[in-house]
Amino acid sequence: MQSRLYSSSNNNSGSGSAAAAPGQEPRDKPYYVTTPIFYVNAAPHVGHLYSMVLADVLKRWQVLKGEPAILCTGTDEHGMKVQQAAQQQNMLPKALCDVNSQTFRDLAVTAKLDNDHFVRTTDPDHRAAVQYFWERLVDSGYIYEKTHAGYYCVSDETFYPEDLVALHHDGMTGKVQHVSTETGNVVEWTEERNYYFRLTALRERLLEFFAQNPEWVTPPSRMAEVVEWVKNHLEDLSVSRPLSRLDWGIPVPGDESQTIYVWVDALVNYLTMAGYPLLPPGEEHKGGWPADVHVVGKDIVRFHCVYWPALLMAVGLPLPKRVLSHGHWLMDNRKMSKSVGNVVNPFFAIERYGLDTIRYFLMLRGTITHDPDYSNLHIVQAYKKGLQTGLGNLVSRLTKGRAWSVRTAVQNRQPHGLTDAEPSGSLYRVQWQHAESIRGIAEEHMVALAPPTALRRIMDVIFETNKYMAHTEPWALAKDGNIEETEKVIYLIAESVRIAAILLQPFIPDKAVEILDRLGVRADRRGFEYAQIRADDAYGMDSADRKGDEALFPPLPIED
Repeated sequence: MQSRLYSSSNNNSGSGSAAAAPGQEPRDKPYYVTTPIFYVNAAPHVGHLYSMVLADVLKRWQVLKGEPAILCTGTDEHGMKVQQAAQQQNMLPKALCDVNSQTFRDLAVTAKLDNDHFVRTTDPDHRAAVQYFWERLVDSGYIYEKTHAGYYCVSDETFYPEDLVALHHDGMTGKVQHVSTETGNVVEWTEERNYYFRLTALRERLLEFFAQNPEWVTPPSRMAEVVEWVKNHLEDLSVSRPLSRLDWGIPVPGDESQTIYVWVDALVNYLTMAGYPLLPPGEEHKGGWPADVHVVGKDIVRFHCVYWPALLMAVGLPLPKRVLSHGHWLMDNRKMSKSVGNVVNPFFAIERYGLDTIRYFLMLRGTITHDPDYSNLHIVQAYKKGLQTGLGNLVSRLTKGRAWSVRTAVQNRQPHGLTDAEPSGSLYRVQWQHAESIRGIAEEHMVALAPPTALRRIMDVIFETNKYMAHTEPWALAKDGNIEETEKVIYLIAESVRIAAILLQPFIPDKAVEILDRLGVRADRRGFEYAQIRADDAYGMDSADRKGDEALFPPLPIED
């Protein structure tokens, strides 16, 4: 059996279980990006949608570049919170999971997520992968058994050390309770027999890995938090729960009186969807592992950036290459909360404003370092400025102009480059440089895991192109009979729009495709390699070829 399984070296020296050194990665490994798997004890909100879209943009960017890529999302369905939620609703846990998991699957479909996998932790193949992973942990010598007493938080599904627990007086109820200083959630003193993972034995290896890979977690502020946690708060990790307290989970192999800790269960999903443990030795990479990017919210950084790499080190598997941690969405500068009633239903938001509008807003206003603010006003402002007045107006003026032909301008001007005869600092030269450089600038930000910044830079080109068109007034040039200058200006505007539209495909896929259709860009010339000036000599439509004059970005039906 071992001959057909993922190899699992037990060599625990140094940081050798990290990803292969640059240049050593197999050429046929696909780019692998994951969302967190979403907990099914409650309905999805806009934060879940943001994680989905962020990962989707990263995957689509690779596809745009012609690279094979895999996107995985799904649902986390075991643990105390699900068990309690099912009890409160008088349902069996599996029935609750079936209903709520389908809602997340529906959201992925509604958001047109280009995902290749949708994992459920109740799936049989995942259960098998988790139990196999557990056995490898046991084989590695990192699992032991003891009776534990400590503060446990059901909401966070984790124990907290005493230095991260404080007394809190609730002014509304008058209750005094122990809470986590990290999350503010209530903790309870618990004593029970558990299996433990020797996390502290990996402290130095973790710190060595972090020192060698200072950009492993994005943004840097959260990388610093991870290092601080490992240095000052690391304890061995309880990785099982007594069946008497938690029976909704995966049993510990060989001891069905214990249930595997939900966070060990959940994290292994990334391996499950990469084919673990069934791919033959030497071909493990074909399923995508190691992951290129885990996209996670900032509240689960410790699980992904402390526990997960340590678990992988223990069984000798490669570590994920990067972790992208984003902030939480606020409503009117307040954290979204069901109790406050300010949670945004993503289905309603998409229905109200349209999918590409919501994708654009989330990517434009979303920030990696801070908590962005969600409001209808912000959505309308972003739509009007960037999409309607900016991009839509520019495309309309370019393609509907009766005084010129985009097709003729492309045919006549495409062979001509930017010559030294063009004065330094001229409007033409500056605009040419904007269009010529945006592909590299956007790629640089995408490599840095900053899709929002990449989007803003692409949109800067749109805004600059609008200014260029206003300053050069091609309609006036055409009226004066200056055909050569008119075509020169129109060609550069068309190239700027074409390049921007190609690069916008991962962000607003439907509208970007519509723009390229209106420009007459062939389907086989919409890849990353064509996002540069003079890369396409066969596009452009005459007015007679256009199909309809509907607005690309019409007024929103609701603008409050």
